[in-house]
Amino acid sequence: MNYRVRFTEQAEADLVRLYEFILARDEGDWSVADRALEGIRSAIRSLELSPFTCRKAAPQNPFLRELVIPFGAAGYVALFEIDDASTVTVLAVRHQREDDYH
Repeated sequence: MNYRVRFTEQAEADLVRLYEFILARDEGDWSVADRALEGIRSAIRSLELSPFTCRKAAPQNPFLRELVIPFGAAGYVALFEIDDASTVTVLAVRHQREDDYH
């Protein structure tokens, strides 16, 4: 079964924020920012097939989960919810070294 993956406005804003952060940090190196964004997108596509393989974000809610996305020395984490038998919603995306989701 394939799941449809959708993004909240906040999750889309997170992707833009992370992309812009890499550009600022790496002095406008588009290749690094593009690779990071593609790595995030590729990992999120895996949710189409197997969202239940990701770790639980909250013990009391088995449908709220986190996808760990390796990239470089750290990586990213996508918070998502399995809405029903056909839909997954990405709620937020953050760098692993950020304090927490906002």
